[in-house]
Amino acid sequence: MTISQEGRTQAELPQVGERLGRYTVERVETLPETASVYVQLRHDLGSRHIHVARQDENAGFAVTFPTVPKDSTGVPHILEHIALMGSKRYPVSDPFFAMIPRSLNTFMNAMTAADWTTYLFSTRNPSDFRNLLGIYLDAAFFPRLSRFSFLRDGHRFENADPADAGSELKMQGVVYNEMKGAMASPGMVMFKALGKALYPDLTYANNSGGEPSKIPELTYENLKAFHAAHYHPSNAFFYTYGALPLTEMLETIERDVMAHFEPHDLDVQIPDQPNFPAPRTEQVSYPSTDTERGAQALVAWKVTPTFQAYDNLKWSVLSEVLLGNPAAPLYKPLIDSGLGSALADGSGYHDNFREAAFAAGLKGLSAENAPKVEALVLDTLRRIEREGLDDELIDSALHQFEIAQREVSNAGTPYALKVLFAMLNPWLYGGDPVASLNLSAELEKLRAERAQGRVFEPMIRQSLLDNPHRVTLSLLPDPQLQERQAAEERAMVERLSAHFTDQDRAAIVEDALTLQNAPADDHSLLPSLGLSDVTLSVPRPAYASEELPNAAIYRAAQPTGGLVYLDVQLPLPELTPEQLDLLPFYAFAVTRNGAADMDAVALTRRIEAVTGGISASAGKGNSPDDLAAVRTSLTFSGKALSRNATALVGLMRDVIARPQFSEERLAQLVNQRVAGMRAGLISNGSAYASTLAGAQISPLEALDERQGGFAAFKRLQQWQAQGDWMTLKAQLEELSAVLLAARPRLVLSAAEGDLNLNVRPIADLFGGAGAQLYTPPLAARVPQARTADTPVAYNAAAFATVPYVHPDSPALLALSKLLRTEYLLKELREKGGAYGGSAGFDPRSGVFTLSSYRDPHIGRTFEVFGKIGAFLNGPLTERELTEALLGASRQLDPLLSADSVARSRIFSDLAGYSADVQEDYKARLMRVTLDDLRRVQQRYLTAERAAYATLSGRDPNPETAAQQLQFEVQSV
Repeated sequence: MTISQEGRTQAELPQVGERLGRYTVERVETLPETASVYVQLRHDLGSRHIHVARQDENAGFAVTFPTVPKDSTGVPHILEHIALMGSKRYPVSDPFFAMIPRSLNTFMNAMTAADWTTYLFSTRNPSDFRNLLGIYLDAAFFPRLSRFSFLRDGHRFENADPADAGSELKMQGVVYNEMKGAMASPGMVMFKALGKALYPDLTYANNSGGEPSKIPELTYENLKAFHAAHYHPSNAFFYTYGALPLTEMLETIERDVMAHFEPHDLDVQIPDQPNFPAPRTEQVSYPSTDTERGAQALVAWKVTPTFQAYDNLKWSVLSEVLLGNPAAPLYKPLIDSGLGSALADGSGYHDNFREAAFAAGLKGLSAENAPKVEALVLDTLRRIEREGLDDELIDSALHQFEIAQREVSNAGTPYALKVLFAMLNPWLYGGDPVASLNLSAELEKLRAERAQGRVFEPMIRQSLLDNPHRVTLSLLPDPQLQERQAAEERAMVERLSAHFTDQDRAAIVEDALTLQNAPADDHSLLPSLGLSDVTLSVPRPAYASEELPNAAIYRAAQPTGGLVYLDVQLPLPELTPEQLDLLPFYAFAVTRNGAADMDAVALTRRIEAVTGGISASAGKGNSPDDLAAVRTSLTFSGKALSRNATALVGLMRDVIARPQFSEERLAQLVNQRVAGMRAGLISNGSAYASTLAGAQISPLEALDERQGGFAAFKRLQQWQAQGDWMTLKAQLEELSAVLLAARPRLVLSAAEGDLNLNVRPIADLFGGAGAQLYTPPLAARVPQARTADTPVAYNAAAFATVPYVHPDSPALLALSKLLRTEYLLKELREKGGAYGGSAGFDPRSGVFTLSSYRDPHIGRTFEVFGKIGAFLNGPLTERELTEALLGASRQLDPLLSADSVARSRIFSDLAGYSADVQEDYKARLMRVTLDDLRRVQQRYLTAERAAYATLSGRDPNPETAAQQLQFEVQSV
């Protein structure tokens, strides 16, 4: 049963002033554009609660605490981890991870920001909601906070051989290793430096996640004191969303939490940062050998209190006008200068500080060009302020806000939680949450102010050009920094352990062995769904099809809130290998150049003015019964308000039929792609390593590596070095002509009254040629290592298995869930200190992967991968099987919404994954047994069938000799 099937409605919502137990209803507001009702309450203990009532099958919950660290030991972050590691009612070592396979949640996590910590989830199942609510409430307010949890996820000493006190002593800990990896990312370093530079006297000067060098200073006692001070109902902000009864949720919170506390005074208010008398300059470094293009420069200002809704809106609009697209009046001159390749990390408006920030800058710089960015930013702003902003740019920005206000989508993050994030910061800082959810009144106010004269130019003058609270921040690559940090870590360990006695060293071994050999938890203490809760059907939205000689058109009526969604998928005709490699860059470039009689600036401005965006993406996949043949596609996607639907069709037609590539623009875009991929290598390290391994055993993964992996990154770097933009332009134009030979599938999702939209101007462009299947060659079966500037590793093993309709596929999917929760998380995270350990299986590609994330080990991890058979031969029960099947079911039942449900159904049907085929797969999954799991492991997940890859900061071969793995090493 889903939440929307429980039969409860919003009719019985409370009135302002009404008392619900010890809660007082303070405000009730209708939000008509999203068909929801806002209810704001306050408890007698001081906690705040917002409920957004909406007829949505997905329900959401969060409890958020303002947390204001006074140092960079990472206490709020480590507490976020440890609070979820056992509680009063659920005294097991890790109920958070234990609940993931016992649930059908659509989101489940906890997050630490600069000044708050939140625990949040969403689910479509009412029983699941109640189960998770109990877990989360008990974890937040009554955690065990055991010493061993602190040692495991915080920090601890541990020997290289945990059982040998004479082996090298090291610093370990899940958060410790997580932050070592995080602080190797230039984006993370820049953001932390931005907070420290603009707000040096406030909590933002500290790293709430934890500086690796400071984390060992956190004591167990200080952790418990921080929880006692901050995790109290008087400091709690509760949020609920959906169709479940508000009174039921309030009663649960009252019974399980509020009844056990007394009022508590806690001052977590963040004061104003005193204004700077003069602008400042700061310089920070990050570990990188890219001294040629690895620098960034950012000019940042403190501008307005985030809690002032109208000013917050104006700054959001101004940021969109100045930087929101490549044609924007600040964005374009920055890129056109040639100083850098892309906007600096941290560019834009930031309302995640109590006093918001605005920043602009460039990355992809040489170090000597970094100082030039400040003058460029300031000179450009002076010109904009002097000449004035084009009214059309402002109208286009307001148009984007109107679309964002109307769109109810689960893409990326469940809408239930998007609502939370839209209002969270203003709410915590004392502002009006409703203004963040219902922008109509503030937008009308802005339109009225614009009618009286210029609005944004005075803001540029007063809050930017004449504002001395400005910092120019340079982020510079340091090739020796990683080596120095490693040496400093060794020195820290030596210093802290210098006075250890034999008894102290024996205690370290004892703690390590206790962590390594922790007894199994009694999971019967935890609530769980059963297999009867699994939805065996799949969505079958109605749609109409129209077959033309050269195209097919599909139309689906959906409650899209006045928006029209159009997808044009091109199943690709025969392409050369070079054209296949070029396809993802074509998709990136085609909407960022010109089209028809418009140059890149004119096209971008037109797209902003009448649509919610037009994009293109390269796709690939296998049929349900064949893993060797790969189908490829290029899909153009766009959305617009109903009133602009015809304009959307016209623009998409121009982009598809008459792209106008510019050599100058292509040079900029290649530089941007190189900078973007370089910045994402570390944060997406596990994905890159998994693809590199998969390319050795799967044609689909081999193509993925060529199009989006290390091979693609290398190709882009070669283009950048060669600078032959004339040839690249000619190749793109040739590919464009080939694409028009395809037979497209046009999918329109809109309200019933908008389904008669004429899309023939696009359909009539094409020649109607059939699609071509490919079998890309596999990469050589040699373990592959890529080295980059990171102190941790990302390890992967991949196995080729079977196609979707094969009888063993469901068992492989279930096996991936069981290995992750029952084996890899324990071995790699709990014992090995990695931030993550995972197993994954994509039924449509037939590739099974094992991987680790932000991992201090390489050799040990591949040893763990090699022992999955021994683990499966150990004692397993029906509980583990049921949880594996629940987890597998969740993967097969993604959370969709009006914008995506029809297109997902149509494209799946066209690819051979019909509703009947998908439901048959679910039915087969429910029949999987433990013997099936052992059998498919023994058949498919063997050393002979494995391919290996790693991304790390070091040569892996000295560590993998014992596993008889010899890696081919290349530097990224």
